[in-house]
Amino acid sequence: MNLFSLKGKNVILTGGNGNLGKVMAKWLLEYDATLFIADIVDTPIDSLSAYQKSGSLHYIKCDLSSTASIRQMYGTVEQIGGSIDVLINNAAYGGGAGGSKSSPFIDNVDDEMWTVGIDGTVGVTFRCIREVLPFFDKQGGGNIVNIASMYGTVAPDPSIYGDTGNNSPVMYGTGKAGVIQLTKYCAANLSERGIRVNSLTPGPFPLISEATDKDFYEKLKAKTMLKREGKADELAGPLLLLCSGASSYMTGSNVVVDGGWTAW
Repeated sequence: MNLFSLKGKNVILTGGNGNLGKVMAKWLLEYDATLFIADIVDTPIDSLSAYQKSGSLHYIKCDLSSTASIRQMYGTVEQIGGSIDVLINNAAYGGGAGGSKSSPFIDNVDDEMWTVGIDGTVGVTFRCIREVLPFFDKQGGGNIVNIASMYGTVAPDPSIYGDTGNNSPVMYGTGKAGVIQLTKYCAANLSERGIRVNSLTPGPFPLISEATDKDFYEKLKAKTMLKREGKADELAGPLLLLCSGASSYMTGSNVVVDGGWTAW
């Protein structure tokens, strides 16, 4: 466990109040990180209340579409923790994240929808990286983990979506492909400053409910070699690897956790 320990590390997790973000937060705290969740929603997560009371979990409300808000968030983290050691770029927003304003049909994607979608995937990641650099430079380095997606490496198969309306919009995959390339670019250009940059690419980790289309769900599972969807806790090991000293000789890597979906 010491190999993956985050004890003494101040970790920022953007989008930590989301579906997968909450699970990431739990494991980062389990491995002794001092965690700062930066999100537009700052409602405390009930299951993590003990960590907040102990002082190892902090919530910072941040509009990640705003450079000024990001700068202020980093300043707050530094003021509380004294340093920023790990930045996890997990947040995505707008149509590009599959939000209500997105369209699964290219014909219906107007310029505004496209711009918001790309900004909500790769734009937000770029801004968060650019603005953390002065803080990393002050301490001689840092570690960045970008959350990408399998749809940044392969196209969605339209046959599994049918007419469900759950099709992944064009902005999402395009933006996540940009996140993977941004990871490699930053790894190459920031290594001399002591900054490592890697990405984590999840496969199908759907939020299943009673409203989920059963036919779609079965087709989704069949696309993976393991014939099932991912469970959120299964991202913990790869995430802890990239955040900790266990990955000290890794930079520019893209770690794929997709049940074999992209390896066919």
